[in-house]
Amino acid sequence: MAAWTAHDIPDQSGRTAVVTGANSGIGYVTARELARRGARVVLACRSEERGGAAVGRLLSEVPGAHAEFRALDLGDLASVRQFADAFDSARLDLLVNNAGVMALPYRRTADGFETQFGVNHLGHYALTGLLIPRLMETPGARVVTVSSGLHALANIDIGDLNSERNYRRWVAYGRSKTANLLFTHELARRLAATGADTVAAAAHPGYASTNLQSAGPRMEGRRGVERVMELGNRFIAQSAAGGALPTLYAATARGVRPDSFTGPGPLGWRGAPTRSWRAKWTRNDVAGERLWAASEGLTGVRYEGLKG
Repeated sequence: MAAWTAHDIPDQSGRTAVVTGANSGIGYVTARELARRGARVVLACRSEERGGAAVGRLLSEVPGAHAEFRALDLGDLASVRQFADAFDSARLDLLVNNAGVMALPYRRTADGFETQFGVNHLGHYALTGLLIPRLMETPGARVVTVSSGLHALANIDIGDLNSERNYRRWVAYGRSKTANLLFTHELARRLAATGADTVAAAAHPGYASTNLQSAGPRMEGRRGVERVMELGNRFIAQSAAGGALPTLYAATARGVRPDSFTGPGPLGWRGAPTRSWRAKWTRNDVAGERLWAASEGLTGVRYEGLKG
């Protein structure tokens, strides 16, 4: 496993994958490498302009690839429902819940949720739930949710999921990434209870050079902080291609176990994919059930055909 690279991705011919946030960074690399191995890939992105440009770039890098853009705004549950309703593929082998935001100033989604919790967790909870029947009908399907090593910053606060009492951007980010892992844990448990062979797993990119780090400072005009983030990306972080490897491993490698957490090793911030450390609170059954119930109530999405 330590030497696993993109060259080890098995043949994906005949498989259909949806990758959220695939217009740049690790999402784009994930989509490109899946397409390179023969998958039909749907790049699910908020911006039609950026998503269309990403498809064009992908087709130029992988001539003959099967790739398309479809609009998806994870900060708007109406958009999530529209995406799922319009998804017309007869099968769905892989859903990569990759899109996310990091350490933003306090904002709310179209549905009134704190943006990091709303986009990073609730949007993907709703999307997965709306697509779960298609996933469960496809033999050997997988759901891979991208979390972060920074989930260790904070456990969720079930009584203040939208950080209304006290908003600290990095704590809120850590909570949203903990939510990703608790979601994976509970989804894996429910799939097993139902007898489905669908695998729910998680991954994280370590410290990878993407647009995430600079988005928050740029929104507030904090040019000094933005510059520090840019320098970190240039001199410390691994490339987006390196950061995508744990996701690609979780999505395609043989023997990936339900509720596994793959990241770069050996220190967790760069290197080949390996099993990653995770905080003990991300495997708490009671917390997983409570977050699931809260997410169901907030989004109105129930998982059809899945036992509780």
